[in-house]
Amino acid sequence: MRIPGQRIKRTRLIQTAKYVVAVDVEMVIPPDDPSEPCYEPETVNLLREIKERAQQGDVGWLRTVGKVYAALEEAA
Repeated sequence: MRIPGQRIKRTRLIQTAKYVVAVDVEMVIPPDDPSEPCYEPETVNLLREIKERAQQGDVGWLRTVGKVYAALEEAA
């Protein structure tokens, strides 16, 4: 379902204990409430899937949707 309105691109960071994934997503500024951009349901589902796959360590898949940054181990 497409929400009517102006579309803008934003970079979102999805963070887990081991990874941060930077992904470009589309947000919509609805004409009836232009105070804040919102996500479409498909984008919300994508962000959830990215978080789940980052928690599972699926780096190969994560690299297909955004930039993946790995946390460094703390020095002993």
